[in-house]
Amino acid sequence: MSETETTTELVASKGVVVIADYRLLDADGACLEQSEASNPMVYLHGYRNLMSGLESALEGKKSGDDVSVTLPPEQSYGLRRDNAVERIPVKYLIKPPKKLQPGMRVQVNTKSGPRDATVVKAGRFNVDIDGNHPYAGKSITFELKITRIREATRDEISHGHPHGPDGTAGHHH
Repeated sequence: MSETETTTELVASKGVVVIADYRLLDADGACLEQSEASNPMVYLHGYRNLMSGLESALEGKKSGDDVSVTLPPEQSYGLRRDNAVERIPVKYLIKPPKKLQPGMRVQVNTKSGPRDATVVKAGRFNVDIDGNHPYAGKSITFELKITRIREATRDEISHGHPHGPDGTAGHHH
């Protein structure tokens, strides 16, 4: 392995792939979600693959670094929109479960493709859904441990996103 291939010398900058374990915390410190060792966060730095505030906090960091950054709703999942709650026919849900329950995450078939939503109220023929992200309106703290940084492949650069931790995940465009 040549010196330019070592992962410890690279820093998070445009054109590198950053692999990190993460935890998302709400304002009270409760863990909303976290990565698993088998499924870390993998992103191509400098290609708008992350929230800008999070990517800025990672700029210049190296493998082994711990990063903690708190982002307001405007820089993370957005403000809650009151007009994002609507009633739609159940037939527009993609693979709905047999028994819809409030709080369930579902996918809705729309003119611009599938989108995620949360069930607010379920009826026999219609469902009230909330199109806001579940963390919309919340300040979120990201705690990350950078486990590896590597050069991006030519394919990753041309596609604008990583193809897995090692750059070889089967991607077909």
